[in-house]
Amino acid sequence: MNTKAALLDNAETLARQRGFDGFSFADLEAAVGIRKASVHYHFPTKGDLSFALMVRYAQLFADRLDAITASHSTAAARLLAYLDLYRQALDGGRSLCLCVALSATQTALPDTTRDTLDQFHHTVTAWLEAVFRLALTDGTIAAVSDPRAEAAAALAQVEGAQIMGRAARGPAGFEAAISTLRARAL
Repeated sequence: MNTKAALLDNAETLARQRGFDGFSFADLEAAVGIRKASVHYHFPTKGDLSFALMVRYAQLFADRLDAITASHSTAAARLLAYLDLYRQALDGGRSLCLCVALSATQTALPDTTRDTLDQFHHTVTAWLEAVFRLALTDGTIAAVSDPRAEAAAALAQVEGAQIMGRAARGPAGFEAAISTLRARAL
């Protein structure tokens, strides 16, 4: 693995576990086994690091959504697979998905990172809207009325559920927070 990838991997883990403001370049220096000057070589500022993290994460998440679409034919199956992405990211209450971790510290992020985070949320909301539109025709999600509103509400519910699971230091808070959404999948 190259140094830049190792820095991104470790920074993502730390941001998801501690929050973006909860680690420093010294933490990355220790984790990767390089000098702090080498960290700065790859990422001159922590803002540059946040942007690189979010660009990489957004692409990975978009790829996962595409894989869900390709492998699940019903709206309900897609919704349940989507919920599982967030469940896995919670890591039993030890972590948050990167988008939630960065959203919590948005004011400390540069505009480029905030713009990428906004685009991430737009992409996910559009994907969820397509899922709820499919549900109107396949009937596998109960009580769908406005796919766009449903998508925005589902994203807010799942990201909020992540925070609840993290606060509870376990999956029970997450599961309780998504239970009404999960129950609608037929």
